[in-house]
Amino acid sequence: MIKQPILEMINIKKSFPGVKALKGVNLRAYSGEVMALLGENGAGKSTLMKILSGVYKKDEGSIKINGKEVEIQGIKHAEELGVSIIHQELSLLSNLTIYENLFLGHEITSSMFKLNKNEMIKRTEELLKKFDFNISPKTLVKELTVGEMQMIEIIKATSKNSKIIVMDEPTTALTDVETKKLFEIIRQLKEQGVAIIYISHRMEEIYEICDRVTVLRDGEFIGEELLSNVDKEKLISMMVGRKLEEQFPYRKANLGDIALEVNNVCMGKKLKDISFKLRKGEILGIAGLMGSGRTELAKLIFGEYKKTGGEIFVEGKKVEIRSPKDAIESGIAYLSEDRKKEGLVLNLTVLHNMSLANLKRYEGRGFRINKEMELRDCEEYTKKLSIKTSSPYQIIKNLSGGNQQKVILAKWLLNSPNILIIDEPTRGIDVGAKKEIYELLNELKAQGKAIMMISSDMEEILGISDRIIVMHEGKISGELTREEANQETIMKYAVGITN
Repeated sequence: MIKQPILEMINIKKSFPGVKALKGVNLRAYSGEVMALLGENGAGKSTLMKILSGVYKKDEGSIKINGKEVEIQGIKHAEELGVSIIHQELSLLSNLTIYENLFLGHEITSSMFKLNKNEMIKRTEELLKKFDFNISPKTLVKELTVGEMQMIEIIKATSKNSKIIVMDEPTTALTDVETKKLFEIIRQLKEQGVAIIYISHRMEEIYEICDRVTVLRDGEFIGEELLSNVDKEKLISMMVGRKLEEQFPYRKANLGDIALEVNNVCMGKKLKDISFKLRKGEILGIAGLMGSGRTELAKLIFGEYKKTGGEIFVEGKKVEIRSPKDAIESGIAYLSEDRKKEGLVLNLTVLHNMSLANLKRYEGRGFRINKEMELRDCEEYTKKLSIKTSSPYQIIKNLSGGNQQKVILAKWLLNSPNILIIDEPTRGIDVGAKKEIYELLNELKAQGKAIMMISSDMEEILGISDRIIVMHEGKISGELTREEANQETIMKYAVGITN
């Protein structure tokens, strides 16, 4: 018997001024299954989901839920039809309690039109217990971890009796433990007959939790497959329209002098006797599990954290880096793992984000900005780094993750750094944009820049690095040449096995 979908989106079209975002896209979702929705940034995934959740209205096409054609009039109507969406940026109100967030917009009232807090707390307790979430309903959301907030978003969706739940990059800010818990909840939802549409760039997650996959490319429907029938290489080919024979383009290093030397650096209990050298023309990969001290090391070198011991040398000269300003003046740049919180000002333009760390460069007469020079630099680097934006005045939050990352790169390259520390360079970026970032790093390496790259992506570390340092519990547990390195050895060092 052929399984019938709970949701069908048929030949959906949507245009914005000057852009055909969707050109006849199809999507089906099935009760008790997880449908992966894949595609490069800009493929149309978000637009399609905004149509499903009532944010946008489609131009053409039809939507069927349980076989019945519907016209979704808005967000509230979508929820009434059993559709909920959990956005990548969480929408909980931090100063309200868990129970207040769960019932926001559909509060329970008594006969006197007063809020029935006791009933809302009781129902919240039942929902939390259902998902083995041992926490008080009266807890303020701001006291929760990101992972716990994600769980509350999911519980909120199920509290509305949603039969179709969209999860947009749900694990981006989760730890491994929180991700495991999320997958347990997804399996529970499947058993309850909920259909889940799962958007992610993480291939290992797709194969672990999803049953089927739908691929979009450039606003077009490419295909739907059972995941058991399609391998990773074919999926990537469907997403980018070409085979990525070399997902990790590598250029042999032409090593120069030592650019950065770290000797016996400590930071309380977080970092213990860290020593390494980084040469010009080299990409040094920093591997390790979460909590191993990789990001703390990067932020210490950049001056955000203060060392409690040890020495740092830049091009043979001992330096005291007490702040990011000192690091920048020493020729060091740092790209954070959290580009939205620490790398960008989301409501500013591409132009202003690019020039933000370089305002001295644009000082004109009377403390005014030399806007002509600022614009000229922005246009030059937009072209040089192939940044896809409608204009320098585009608000940066509307760019794809890959293009946002390129803007951050451009911001620092305008400072002409000799040492580039980049933390999780391709997190949340599609496979096509990843290759572009790798090519940029290779080009910087060829120019003699010294690059320290922190990554949780094992294939990325192995594919791009010239040399690899592995960290475990605040210490360097191993160092490997490119030729020596493999997944098993890196993982052995990452868990503290050193013999």
